[in-house]
Amino acid sequence: MKEAFLYEKLDGKAVHCYLCSHHCKIDNQKFGFCGVRENVSGILYTHTYGNVVSAQVDPIEKKPLYHFLPGSSSFSIATFGCNFRCGFCQNWEISQQSFKDGAHLGEDAFSPGEIVEEALRNGCRSVAYTYTEPTIFFEYAYETAKIAKEKGLSNILVTNGYMTKECISMIQPYLDAANVDLKFFNDAAYKKNCAGSLRPVLDSIRIMKDSGIWVELTTLVIPGENDSEEELSGIARFIASVDKNIPWHISRFHPDYKFTGYSLTPEVTLKKALAIGLQAGLNFVYVGNVSGWGNDTYCPACKKRLVKREYFNIAEYNLRINRCVYCQKELPGRFSQPKGPK
Repeated sequence: MKEAFLYEKLDGKAVHCYLCSHHCKIDNQKFGFCGVRENVSGILYTHTYGNVVSAQVDPIEKKPLYHFLPGSSSFSIATFGCNFRCGFCQNWEISQQSFKDGAHLGEDAFSPGEIVEEALRNGCRSVAYTYTEPTIFFEYAYETAKIAKEKGLSNILVTNGYMTKECISMIQPYLDAANVDLKFFNDAAYKKNCAGSLRPVLDSIRIMKDSGIWVELTTLVIPGENDSEEELSGIARFIASVDKNIPWHISRFHPDYKFTGYSLTPEVTLKKALAIGLQAGLNFVYVGNVSGWGNDTYCPACKKRLVKREYFNIAEYNLRINRCVYCQKELPGRFSQPKGPK
């Protein structure tokens, strides 16, 4: 175990954890809501440091990030645990495990330096903290990110956005990009489905954007839960109020975990969500988990296709670094010439 960051000691050997927006007050010998941070005699420890449950090379488009180093690879890591309880989680086998309930350690132990070495050895340009919620393995992600930055790698969070402003401020010097799940646009749905709340997620998105971190957002569209025009319009208007150039990834739901009784998101619903995003003034709206449409990037000025994607691969690339080859419009994001087909 390693002593945790971002907590304070209280009377009676209790502690207050302010890493995430649950703000857990944890009694001696008890765990926080995440199930991986434990109070031992008035000192808060994390069980996740170095305990990797998944480590692999991914295309950065899988995060999904479409406007950040397209065509590059990202070394992706995760530990057990999450600070949400989403019944529709696609990675529930690892995210819903906790040390509080006796989960075993990850299959492999990697130091932060070893993670960076693996990323470099595999030709990756970034390290992604992903699959589960990186906030709950923050100490590990933070110390890995510092070394990665020193070695010229970028750092990426794929997150539910439920961290505190103190957490964002601490990692901001080393964090380059984030994909934040904006799951719902009403507080009741967050409480019912995630055991969280909406406001901290919206605050995190704004803080990250204002801090110079490149931000893209993802919404998994679940039939009967967040697929109404009101809900989708609320999300689209919020994104537009922050920055119309934030890419919004609308993702198709597949039945899983506790939501096996739900149906696959109809394509007509996804097309409705796409139209709502564009009507709200968003310049970049993408549809994921479908084939044949919804993944390409178009110039917001001349409307010509700049990037054609086939699954997670780039099949056509009509940018000179970050400018449209047709009209020279600058595309928002962080670009470099990708490897592979042009």
